[in-house]
Amino acid sequence: MSDHNPGLRPWRDIARRQSRQIMVGNVPVGGGAPVTVQTMTNTPTSDAKATIDQIRRCEEVGVDIIRVSCPDEESTAALKQIVRAARVPIVADIHFHYKRALEAADAGAACLRINPGNIGSEARVREVVDAAKANGCSIRIGVNAGSLEKDLLDKYGEPCPEALVESALDHIKLLQDQDFHEYKVAVKASDVFLAVAAYMQLAEAVDCPLHLGITEAGGLIGGTVKSAIGIGNLLWAGIGDTIRVSLSAEPEEEVRVGYEILKSLGIRTRGVKVISCPSCARQGFDVIRTVQALEERLQHIQTPLSLSVLGCVVNGPGEARETDIGLTGGGAGKHMVYLSGVTDHVVQDEGMIDHIVKLVEARAAEIEAETTDAGKAQAAE
Repeated sequence: MSDHNPGLRPWRDIARRQSRQIMVGNVPVGGGAPVTVQTMTNTPTSDAKATIDQIRRCEEVGVDIIRVSCPDEESTAALKQIVRAARVPIVADIHFHYKRALEAADAGAACLRINPGNIGSEARVREVVDAAKANGCSIRIGVNAGSLEKDLLDKYGEPCPEALVESALDHIKLLQDQDFHEYKVAVKASDVFLAVAAYMQLAEAVDCPLHLGITEAGGLIGGTVKSAIGIGNLLWAGIGDTIRVSLSAEPEEEVRVGYEILKSLGIRTRGVKVISCPSCARQGFDVIRTVQALEERLQHIQTPLSLSVLGCVVNGPGEARETDIGLTGGGAGKHMVYLSGVTDHVVQDEGMIDHIVKLVEARAAEIEAETTDAGKAQAAE
């Protein structure tokens, strides 16, 4: 029920921008690879245990790549242990002190994130490139409206799309002049209009993968809205190969929001997609609390499937027809359950959430088994 049929619904199709592919550790970025979800740790990197624990929590909710700040020698010293413990590639975030990039490359970072506006002279950038080459690292050029080079601010008068793109192109040239092509680029801003316009221009000018983000987006709610508008706008236009939702919230929340943006556009389908109503006086059960409980209880499900939870029969049956499992509120504490879009059985208030969780887990297991069998059959052909 949750499969997308391009032939049936062409208005859902997104024509992705063609970019060349790079590797961030063992994760492909660009070149038609799945759009990856990133986050960044906020523990002191020098505290390897706390950082690894946070990385583990992010891995559990599906993060693809994790960035770790390396502001001092203690951080890069701890990075070697962190890299060994992590199950996903680690990006070393470098600002101001280029030597931290050299140390991070030696410590096993899969990628070096440098901000050309504050990393220093061209000679220092060249040293970073040499370290990346020697250690098999990729590089992310991170241009940010808040830290543009002074000459560009003097030239344009303020951060603008042209200034961000010019900064990116200048530093791309530095890498290309040294025959280094394993790079991706971001042109972030906290202003949604500025960020989107800059990315649109950059997408036309280069063929490298693009890392999307609305920087300093805000707290969980406000930042989610800004990021969904900005990142979603670009993804809908086919632009973007990897994303990071920048929230004043725990990194795990950034990952969850990132996946929700991708799921809304049909780009990635990890986990349960919940379709639920805002509830009203017609609801047959407490929709809000039920959805909250189900989302919490179903976080461990990685298999893509859909679940509709609606409080009454106005839209409930229609939505249930389009989902793997559906729940529609009825009278007298009796509610209808739909399986694969078809009316199946009634469930009562008591034990309803446990019942739905079991149904989702069972359906996920079926889908996984079907996928495994199909893979075996294809391999045998």
